[in-house]
Formats: sequence, C-alpha cells, structure tokens
Amino acid sequence: MIGALLEPSTKQMQLNKKLSTRQSKMLRFIGAFLEDNPSPPTVRDIQKACGISSTSVVDYNLKLLQKGRYIKRHPDVARGIELLNENGEVASFLPKIPLLGYISAGEPALGPGGDGSPHTEPIDTIEIPRYLNKDGKHIYALKVKGQSMIDALIDDGDIILIDPTPTIQDGDMVVAWLKLEQETTLKRIYREGRIIRLQPENSAMQPIFAKASNVETMGKVVGVVRTL
Repeated sequence: MIGALLEPSTKQMQLNKKLSTRQSKMLRFIGAFLEDNPSPPTVRDIQKACGISSTSVVDYNLKLLQKGRYIKRHPDVARGIELLNENGEVASFLPKIPLLGYISAGEPALGPGGDGSPHTEPIDTIEIPRYLNKDGKHIYALKVKGQSMIDALIDDGDIILIDPTPTIQDGDMVVAWLKLEQETTLKRIYREGRIIRLQPENSAMQPIFAKASNVETMGKVVGVVRTL
C-alpha cells in the first residue's frame, strides 16, 4: 500500500521534480508511522527517524513534498501531516473489513446474504479502529435491521463489528444461526441445559428458545458504527 502511495505517477513525474533521497526517506517514514500509529508524526519525529540535522531542514523538505502534492499539511497542528494518493486525495491507513450484508435484530431472517446462507461475499468495506484488528482477527461487519437490541444502544441501520471467535460466553451478543430454519438473528446468548435462549435487548420483545444442537454462533459483537 505504501509503495503505491510513494511511487509518483507519470503525471506527477512530469509536473514535479524527482524526489531526493532525503524526501523519499521522509515520505516512507511518514507512511510507516501512519500504519503503526493513530496520528501522524511530528516534525521532530521525522528529524530523529531520518537523521536530519535540524527541524528547519525537515520543514523545508515537507514544503517541497506538499508542493509536489505528496502530502497535505495543517501548519497550525503539531501532527498535521497527511499523505496523499496519486489522485490528490488523503490516503487512509485504517484497516478495512468486509461488510457482509444484513443481520436481523428482530424476528430471525434469512442469512446475511439474504439467501438463507450464513456466509456471503462482501457487499462493501468499512474502516475500523486499528485496535480492533490486532492479533490477526478476521473482523467483519453486518448492517442491523430491526430494533430488538435497542436497549443495548444498537438501532436499525447501525453497523456491528463481529469477531468470528468460537469462544462465546453467556451474555455475549452474538450472530446466531438457526440451522433448521436457515435464519440468522442478533441476540444475547444464554445456555440453559440443552436449550439456548436468545435474548433481545428490548422489553417489548420475547426471547427465542431453541435446541442447542440447532444453534450455531457466527461470532460476537465487538463494536458498533452508529448512524446519525
């Protein structure tokens, strides 16, 4: 990803002078820093990492990078450096996860793909905070339909982030797959002997009871992207 950002396009090569070794090093450091941190580096961070003699030299080269449309700067902000892609747009370094479809927060409905299947191809991607994507987790997203979890502050139209972990505890909010019915639902799960209780977070709705053998969890909720 960084390589694509740092290699100037043909148009950029025609319009701008070739980057110096120092500018290339600075640009690569900024990209690497943004991949590992939630905010950009300071001028002093760049000075130290790139072995530059003074902050004024860093500032001079940052101005050249901005002129060449490799970065965008907000001079009144200490960490006000943004990398631009070849289209001149601010490049995002947040991890992206697949949005796999919809999940019913009400009566059970067909799987996220709408065809009765618990798995489907992504219909879109969304960016998530970096801390949610650590440890190699394969987080995915679903869009909520219904208000059965409204008391847990999950409303119709919200996007939930799912960790497909097999480790589920009572009280976890899960995507539950009802095998015989070939339907999914978003509920809190409780094991009661050979029965599973799928509990809504809405006092106007009743829980769903199913045989444990008929319920498969597809992951638990680890975050919510709320609509405004």
